Amino acid sequence: MTAIKHALQRDIFTPNDERLLSIVNVCKAGKKKRNCFLCATVTTERPVQVNVVKVKKSDKGDFYKRQTAWALRDLAVVDAKDAVKENPEFDLHFDKVYKWVASSTVEKHTFISCIWKLNQRYLRKKIDFINVSSQLLEESVPSGENQSVAGGDEEAVDEYQELNAREEQDIEIMMEGCEYAISNAEAFAEKLSRELQVLDGANIQSIMASEKQVNILMKLLDEALKEVDQIELKLSSYEEMLQSVKEQMDQISESNHLIHLSNTNNVKLLSEIEFLVNHMDLAKGHIKALQEGDLTSSRGIEACTNAADALLQCMNVALRPGHDMLHAVKQQQQRFSDLREHFARRLASHLNSVFVQQGHDQSSTLAQHSVELTLPNHHPFHRDLLRYAKLMEWLKNTDYGKYEGLTKNYMDYLSRLYEREIKDFFEVAKIKMTGTTREGKKFGLHGSSGKLTGSTSSLNKLSVQSSGNRRSQSSSLLDMGNMSASDLDVADRTKFDKIFEQVLSELEPLCLAEQDFISKFFKLQQHQSVSGTTTNEAEEMDGGTLSRSYPSGVPQTISSEKDMIRQMMTKIFRCIEPELNNLIALGDKIDSFNSLYMLVKMSHHVWTAQNVDPASFLSTTLGNVLVTVKRNFDKCISNQMKQMDEVKISKKSKVGILPFVAEFEEFAALAESIFKNAERRGDLDKAYIKLIRAVFVSVEKVANESQKTPRDVVMMENFHHIFATLSRLKISCLEAEKKEAKQKYTDHLQSYVIYSLGQPLEKLNHFFEGVEARVAQGIREEEVSYQLAFNKQELRKVIKEYPGKEVKKGLDNLYKKVDKHLCEEENLLQVVWHSMQDEFIRQYKHFEGLIARCYPGSGITMEFTIQDILDYCSSIAQSH
Repeated sequence: MTAIKHALQRDIFTPNDERLLSIVNVCKAGKKKRNCFLCATVTTERPVQVNVVKVKKSDKGDFYKRQTAWALRDLAVVDAKDAVKENPEFDLHFDKVYKWVASSTVEKHTFISCIWKLNQRYLRKKIDFINVSSQLLEESVPSGENQSVAGGDEEAVDEYQELNAREEQDIEIMMEGCEYAISNAEAFAEKLSRELQVLDGANIQSIMASEKQVNILMKLLDEALKEVDQIELKLSSYEEMLQSVKEQMDQISESNHLIHLSNTNNVKLLSEIEFLVNHMDLAKGHIKALQEGDLTSSRGIEACTNAADALLQCMNVALRPGHDMLHAVKQQQQRFSDLREHFARRLASHLNSVFVQQGHDQSSTLAQHSVELTLPNHHPFHRDLLRYAKLMEWLKNTDYGKYEGLTKNYMDYLSRLYEREIKDFFEVAKIKMTGTTREGKKFGLHGSSGKLTGSTSSLNKLSVQSSGNRRSQSSSLLDMGNMSASDLDVADRTKFDKIFEQVLSELEPLCLAEQDFISKFFKLQQHQSVSGTTTNEAEEMDGGTLSRSYPSGVPQTISSEKDMIRQMMTKIFRCIEPELNNLIALGDKIDSFNSLYMLVKMSHHVWTAQNVDPASFLSTTLGNVLVTVKRNFDKCISNQMKQMDEVKISKKSKVGILPFVAEFEEFAALAESIFKNAERRGDLDKAYIKLIRAVFVSVEKVANESQKTPRDVVMMENFHHIFATLSRLKISCLEAEKKEAKQKYTDHLQSYVIYSLGQPLEKLNHFFEGVEARVAQGIREEEVSYQLAFNKQELRKVIKEYPGKEVKKGLDNLYKKVDKHLCEEENLLQVVWHSMQDEFIRQYKHFEGLIARCYPGSGITMEFTIQDILDYCSSIAQSH
């Protein structure tokens, strides 16, 4: 390494006026090892520049070249990686971090030590040496004499230093004074050694000469030592005095610490006591309100509410650790519990009394509502009870058992009250539907049960009867009994519709008001969405208990408070659904078409209730009743279809418009007026489809069975009536059936006309049918006249049998027969007669055409003309 160092100094640094102070053989960390040298150098000129130079061996030869140089002042950090273990790696932080691996740990330490010395001597800047042994840096610190740049020796930096110019000059002068200095170096060295010994002896003599001064100096030193001993004695005495003071100060400090500790404990104790007093002290006024407060006045209720809230706050205060072990705290908690129990009993007793009193007070108002179809207003009662809403919330949070007991008692009292009110209300509604109370009793209507209990014979009076059996009766009841559903006056149905609508309109606000009150008074959320299912709600409520579990005495939340509201409403209004069903049954007995009115009204109220709350009691109840109404409506449709199947026609009289066709017209007209803008139009459309198909089938069945009236006439008249009905009502779902009815009417009209016209010119028809048959067999038309049975003489013979007078007579008989077949209600005589006229003219033209083709040039013509036919038909129609 020394040879390399001298070579580098000679080849690289001397030409640049630099001196090499330290060198380390390194390679870059983590890469393929390519060795190079890091050199620490200083310039020989002032001011001194300190550099770190990277020197690399040239690839082309065996010499070194300077590659990179960094100024030492740019060095920020030297990281030796590990100050304890031997690690050849180290980092130098210049403009970036350079990672190196030295060939040996000794070289690394020597180089880092040199960097430290150069920094201390020339730069005096802050370079961070991290992970460097402190011992290495301490050994590198120069002594006092060497810290001076002027008096320093270069050997403190390195063992090799070049001679400066003055030293070279002194050596040259010395060598010039000795002739053999160069030729005999040993003799020159001996000469120098002798001269050095001479100088040493002179120095020793000089020292011996100054012995007197040394003795004086020693004496002074002895005196100084005595003074030092005296000072030490004084210091010892002072130290003993200070030790006593120190012990006293220690005692004072310990005493102060105990006082401070005592004050701290007193402050904490005061804080705990203030916390307990502030949070667990109930004012005397609150205690008096809880024990004796007036629960009837608004001011007393407010005082009790504030006192109950204060008590709840005191009981719910979050005690700190250890408070519950204090006897006073236990006593106060017991006192709070006693106050809570006492006030909860007093509050529950008072509210139970209010519930009972409400039942008595409300019963007195039932008489005035017995005549009118209205339900009593519970708003004043709700308003008075809502003053206790906050107290009920307090009771719910503090004593759930009493809260649940109050809930059960409220349901018991109110269910009986509402049952009386609602049954009386429905009794009035039934009376208004059927007539007087006496008449209602004749029908078997008993107010106590609200059900139809009459005999079968009395109910049969309300069934559909033949219109021919109607008789005028003095009693309105007997009138109703003998009238069929189709003959009921529109005013009666409108009256029923209004009564039914009024019943629903009275029930809806009653239920909504009670539900809103229950939510506010019992502090139950109406729109809370809590997952969970409730089973057998109505059964549980009828049993009088709310299904809840109580692990460890703590009531658990029901599936949702919304379900609890519905359960309470089901118990309180348990009579609404059966009463509505009884009323619906009565309306259906009076007139089966009433089911149309009920379906529309009930659907509208269900739709309204579901928009407010789909899962509410009102929505559920009305939905259940709507199912019954829909069932009655389907039953009404089925009964009409059944009547069509069972219809019997008279064998002695003409058929005309069938009863079920007229009934369908009545049903459709009534339904269209009722279901206008209704929500359940789809149900009616389905019923229409069923009914019209049944009507079509039954009309065809009756037409096939008819003996008095021709089949075509039955089909023509009834399908014409159906077509007219559907065209007038414009029922969109029956457009296809309307077209089908028109087609059937047209087809059977044409069939009847053709069938009827075959009789007035019967022989002529048979003659020309034979002519057409011969032509069809292949005989040419102009050769038909050569057939014996169809020659010209036979044609003239047949034509002579039908002069104009006979034709008119035949047409007159045909008109009479058609008039006998057709019914007056449909007024189709002129339509049919006009069609027959057209068909007769068509046949006349057809006969003339056959004569012209089959008997050309014969000059044979009919004995009457088209104008004669028109005159005959017009004259016959006018005469009748």
